[in-house]
Amino acid sequence: MFRKIADKALETFYLTPLIHMDGNKELMIENCKRIEECTEVFMRIISGNLAISIWGSSLRAYDFRKNSLLVSGRISQIEFSERTDKRNEKSDKGLCQD
Repeated sequence: MFRKIADKALETFYLTPLIHMDGNKELMIENCKRIEECTEVFMRIISGNLAISIWGSSLRAYDFRKNSLLVSGRISQIEFSERTDKRNEKSDKGLCQD
C-alpha cells in the first residue's frame, strides 16, 4: 500500500520523467536529475527512478536547465530501466560537458 501511495505522490509532483519527441530528431526529457554518460552515439540520463538510455548518431545534449534536457541528433533507440541503487545519486561523475 505504501508503494502505491509513493508512486502516486511522484506522479502528482511531476518527479517522474516526462518525454516529448519530434520524430527521431529531437527529444525533450523533463525532470532530469543528471547526465550519466554522453557520447555522439550513446547517452544515459537519470530521471527519478529510471535510467533512460538513448542510442543514435550525432547525439548532442542541449539546454540542461530547470531539470529538463534537450537531446538532438538521429535517435535510433530509447530504453528505460528501473534503478535500484541510488547510493551515487549526488555524484557528478560522467557529466557531459560541451
